[in-house]
Amino acid sequence: MGTEGITKSAILMMSLGENEAAEVFKHLGPREVQKIGAAMAALNSVSRDEIVGVLGEFCKEAGGRSTMGIGSNDYIRNVLKKALGDEKSADLIDRILQGGDTSGIEGLKWMGADAVAELIKNEHPQIIATIMVHLERDQASEILALMTERTRNDVLLRIATLDGIQPAALQELNSVLTSLMAGNKNMKGAALGGVRTAAEILNFMPGTQEASVVDSIKEFDADLAQKIVDEMFVWENLLALEDRGVQMLLKEVQSESLILALKGSSEELREKVFKNMSQRAGQMLREDLEAKGMVKVSEVEAQQKEILKIVRRLADEGQIVIGGGGDEGYV
Repeated sequence: MGTEGITKSAILMMSLGENEAAEVFKHLGPREVQKIGAAMAALNSVSRDEIVGVLGEFCKEAGGRSTMGIGSNDYIRNVLKKALGDEKSADLIDRILQGGDTSGIEGLKWMGADAVAELIKNEHPQIIATIMVHLERDQASEILALMTERTRNDVLLRIATLDGIQPAALQELNSVLTSLMAGNKNMKGAALGGVRTAAEILNFMPGTQEASVVDSIKEFDADLAQKIVDEMFVWENLLALEDRGVQMLLKEVQSESLILALKGSSEELREKVFKNMSQRAGQMLREDLEAKGMVKVSEVEAQQKEILKIVRRLADEGQIVIGGGGDEGYV
């Protein structure tokens, strides 16, 4: 979910009643709750026109309200408590509204990347790798981005060569983190880590960090580096998608996001996108691309990463089939 989607979700949640918003939160994961909750807390005022644009028919339910945000902290507290319960929501509420903290590997999922990085930055790279494979891939990428290049490269290499985690290995962590596996020493090792996990984390990293990690792993093991790159799905790999897959993807991508992403694309990829749109929509997109001025590479890359998240979700759901990255590991 991109920044625009998170903001829209926050506006929707603020327009619902507490009970209804709490029901929605119950169906979201830690990352979604954290991002949307933080966006809700950041809302100051939302005009009626903005509500109409975001909610459409739901603006009728919003009535005549032209602003939101008055007493929003109490609203957020009540919604999160109803959705998550008092115990689980307490740390999250403090972090969103005041900047609190939490603990345990499961608890790390509810923490911001900066807080996690600060907590574990001095641990051994193998310990950090063990923690990273328990987290969502985008969160792991954000945390590693805050570490030194040497540590980041070392950790990704260890993740790629990790073929499982025995509960006893987690005893190397401090007492707070090892509590996750307490009493489970007889369970089978978890199938965490490996080439695909490393590739999934790399997919969320900025291009320069991604290139540095791959080059570092190549020095250690060129074959391993190639396997990781082959598992990655990067922007230009959209050329390998069947037309039906491109059409499904386009249904879920905002036009402004697509325009930015295509600014950094090859002509071949642009044409593939155009041919999978209606003639009118394709012509409008061409005109918008031509009218779009210079944009930062970082902005283009960020939008491409957001769209690739949708690609991976559709692939995980079995709706589309994607191939490996091959030598086209960088965009």
